[in-house]
Amino acid sequence: MNKKIILSVTGILVIAVICTTSRLFFKKKPDEHQLTASVIKTTGTEVTIQDNNNIIYTMNTKNNNTNVGDSIIVKYTGILDKNTELQTSEVISLTKTFNQTNETGIPTAWLDSGIFSKYYNFAFNKLQTLSLDEKIGQLLLVRLPDTNAIEDLKKYHFGGFVFFEKDFKNKTEAEVKDMIKELQTNSRIPLLTAVDEEGGKVVRISSNPNLVDTKFKSSQELYNIGGFDEIAKDTVNKSKILNNLGLNVNLAPVVDVSTNPSDYMYDRSLGKNTDLTSTYAKTVIEASKKTNVSYTLKHFPGYGNNPDTHTSSVMDNRPLADIKANDLPPFASGINALAEAVLFSHNTIVNIDPDNPASLSPSVHNLLRNDLGFTGIIMTDDIDMGATTSINNKAVKALQAGNDLIITTDYENSFNDIKAAVNNGTISEDLINKLTFRVLAWKYYKGLLYDELK
Repeated sequence: MNKKIILSVTGILVIAVICTTSRLFFKKKPDEHQLTASVIKTTGTEVTIQDNNNIIYTMNTKNNNTNVGDSIIVKYTGILDKNTELQTSEVISLTKTFNQTNETGIPTAWLDSGIFSKYYNFAFNKLQTLSLDEKIGQLLLVRLPDTNAIEDLKKYHFGGFVFFEKDFKNKTEAEVKDMIKELQTNSRIPLLTAVDEEGGKVVRISSNPNLVDTKFKSSQELYNIGGFDEIAKDTVNKSKILNNLGLNVNLAPVVDVSTNPSDYMYDRSLGKNTDLTSTYAKTVIEASKKTNVSYTLKHFPGYGNNPDTHTSSVMDNRPLADIKANDLPPFASGINALAEAVLFSHNTIVNIDPDNPASLSPSVHNLLRNDLGFTGIIMTDDIDMGATTSINNKAVKALQAGNDLIITTDYENSFNDIKAAVNNGTISEDLINKLTFRVLAWKYYKGLLYDELK
């Protein structure tokens, strides 16, 4: 009897050992994934990368032997979260590789089937002729200074200027044309010439009766007069006037969804729900095509009911699901209508990135590049506004976050900070090249470099 018990116990133990061993042996290993990317920032055990779809991730790795500008293959386990900058995925390895290029020499990581892709060869050829200073300058959309505009244009090689009401005050049509023509004549690469001509509360040229008989109406006024047909007519008419003066970018329309008259952004918005605001975005972008004036969707990812960022930082505490459902559709609608540019707000979207304003947040930029598939130009709101004025090295952070253009008033510091960052290895010249390439492609798309297309 004892012998039988001993044999039974022994058998059970043997079976248990076999089962345990089998489970360990056949235990499924975590799925491994890999992506090709460029290193845009590296600090200690953290490396920030941008993949071939322009999505930005920060990963922890024990063996970080990468440098800014390296092309790498990342092997990792787990799932990447595009809405969070710092990933929890485990990095298995980082392997340096060489930049792959197409037959014309363009890095394949820069290539897509995006809105400007027909002009990539032209843009790449032009890029080869530019100095580092000229490339950095192309990334700056500068508020027109009161003095030394031509001198500083020649020194910093700006990508363009933003004009405000003061720049048109009391000027005649001829004087405005001469002002802009002089700037263009003194720029090696044709300039983006931009205004916020929203209509209603925010007008620049139409604040001057010498240029426009009456101020342009707000989107709400136009909608109440004749719906979207009236908005389309106004867009075409406005564009003709801007184009005649030499202005080629309108920092409008405001496609923030606001239905509460007490909201800061209400008067500048359509004042309607998400669906109608989406139709508004589509209407303006479609009407603007072939007018020689590019329109800019703003303020991504949607201003909501938040206060004014011109004076101080703003924390947007809305759930991400609400933003995606209510605020992103107008941007998606405008992008589907071939919007060329999107302008970011300085609101801090707490449930995406509580540490950075949207304009300086890679995670918020990922929303636009990934969720909405945008391939055009991303630009900041003016980085010298109250919400960002106290942030150190904000121009560099803006490029690391995924912006192509930086709107700035303090252009000297912006330029110098970016150049210093390239020289000390904080950002790579390869990143500058990639961003300049996209800005140049936009300028070819717009016909600003028309002579070179002949």
